[in-house]
Amino acid sequence: MTSIDTFTLEVDDLATATDFYDAAFGLSGPGSLLQLRATDAATSGFRGFTLSLITSQPADVDALAETAIEAGAEVLKPVAKSFWGYGGVLRAPDGTIWQIASSSKKNHGPATRRIDSVVLLIGADDVLASKRFYEEQGLEVAKSFGRKYVEFEAGAGRVTLALNGRKALAKVAGVPLEGEGSHRVVIGTAAGAFTDPDGFTWESVPVDVPRRPVNG
Repeated sequence: MTSIDTFTLEVDDLATATDFYDAAFGLSGPGSLLQLRATDAATSGFRGFTLSLITSQPADVDALAETAIEAGAEVLKPVAKSFWGYGGVLRAPDGTIWQIASSSKKNHGPATRRIDSVVLLIGADDVLASKRFYEEQGLEVAKSFGRKYVEFEAGAGRVTLALNGRKALAKVAGVPLEGEGSHRVVIGTAAGAFTDPDGFTWESVPVDVPRRPVNG
């Protein structure tokens, strides 16, 4: 089954981005699921995706959000309780939008900063068309709610892929819908290289490279 092993954020300032992600989430570095590379590709506005860090309790959401904000993240939506749980939305200095969330509204212990899962959520122009495309690439659907939301099985990968409508995702992120230019993200998989209907690039990554835990 096709799975996501890494994702690479393309950034203007590699040193600044590395310092931010080390301080904010502890995600980057050799063997990490998050890789960084420098680019001067033009981009503006909403890039059509968000990345979500899923934790088991609100205390961990607070801890991760606090270090990210201290490291320079912009608050798009403050962390707060909601109908579905607890979370907020931040924008990193490189422009990437991060959702930090827990389905739980109550703490069950002290904060550990443990990240249980990472979700790459793509804002698709046509959710059903993108769903069919990804099924053809070997991804298996875990959840599907018509044209509103699709989530795929992570399989052996460290990142879960999900689809939402572009307009709906921009609303969730708290940003205007408009945007153009590079997505500034490249998805790594052992299944081979391709480009999806929304212009997101998937590239081949070696299967024998040692992998660090999500935030280990």
